[in-house]
Amino acid sequence: MVQTPSGGAGDGAAVAGTGLMSIGTVLGVLREEFPEVTISKIRFLESEGLIEPQRTPSGYRKFSAGDVERLGHVLRMQRDHYLPLKVIREHLDAMERGEAVQLPVLGRPGDGETAQEPAAEGPTAARIGRGRLLAAAGIDERTLAEWESYGLLAPVEDGLYDAESVTVAGLITELGRFGIEPRHLRAMKAAADREAGLVDQVVAPLKRHRNPQTRAHAQARTKELAGLTMKLHAALVQAALGIRLP
Repeated sequence: MVQTPSGGAGDGAAVAGTGLMSIGTVLGVLREEFPEVTISKIRFLESEGLIEPQRTPSGYRKFSAGDVERLGHVLRMQRDHYLPLKVIREHLDAMERGEAVQLPVLGRPGDGETAQEPAAEGPTAARIGRGRLLAAAGIDERTLAEWESYGLLAPVEDGLYDAESVTVAGLITELGRFGIEPRHLRAMKAAADREAGLVDQVVAPLKRHRNPQTRAHAQARTKELAGLTMKLHAALVQAALGIRLP
């Protein structure tokens, strides 16, 4: 369960007497369990209707403990069950109605198929079909084809996509609202590929090690390094812009 802070002073603390938190405080709380979450991710989930934080007269978001708990549920369902946002939203709505809903887990289903639990011998990488991606992201074939032409999204095998493609598609859509077109994002994709290559280079010796425990440690090290590179990237962008995000 996501824990909320007891309060304090300043922008990063709960608002005195209200129990409400700034987005920066929420980010710090969530990162205890989800180290890779970002402010952009929280904003995207808000834009998709997963949460509805209050707003101050000046427009700053203020989150309740319930908002933070709901965010924790969303991130946990993405991480543990590989679910698209549409399915997560339906599940949360059912929970609020007091209904008991069995969560599906995306393994390697085709479009329209019911996802199955991963095989017992080991975890299965999450894959979603093209139709499921289109529905979850709320886009059409033409839009997806355009994004693919710029290398922003690509199937990993036989028309199946990594489940994280839903998040990528949502962020591309959100940036489009500000006039940022897919062709403008090629540099970001290239930078992300270089960062991923650097992480792979560091963990490669662990992946090749004869000791199974050492190889298993490679995954944890990859996640740790990915989180650090994402934090550095965000800090560098903020420094370049000379701003501090709320």
